[in-house]
Amino acid sequence: MTTATGTFTVRAWDEAPYEERDGGAKLTRAAVTLAFSGDLEAEATVQWLMSYAPDGTAAFVGLQLVAGTLGGRAGSFVLQDVGTFAGGVARGAWSILAGSGAGDLAGISGSGSFEAGQDAIYSLDYEAG
Repeated sequence: MTTATGTFTVRAWDEAPYEERDGGAKLTRAAVTLAFSGDLEAEATVQWLMSYAPDGTAAFVGLQLVAGTLGGRAGSFVLQDVGTFAGGVARGAWSILAGSGAGDLAGISGSGSFEAGQDAIYSLDYEAG
């Protein structure tokens, strides 16, 4: 298994509530564009569903399409995200959806994690198909 590491930045963020509850809790949907650098040079589009507690912490799930170059191979794949937001930091885990790889990344598998606070870093353990 190979490990890819690097950073990412948010290029666009469009978030809106679809359900607001008593006390400030809410459910939102966010359409986000990310730019990855490091071992993964790519752009990703992601849809996150988030559940915010009244204290501002949140849990989220999402799917993101990643397109670019990983380990010198050009292509795309889909990541499934699960994570939390607390204290100004988002932390999450990724898994590459089986069968989602395309181009030189067809057959890719793996999992990883990310943390986004003041800086945004990722780690992705993968096997290219």
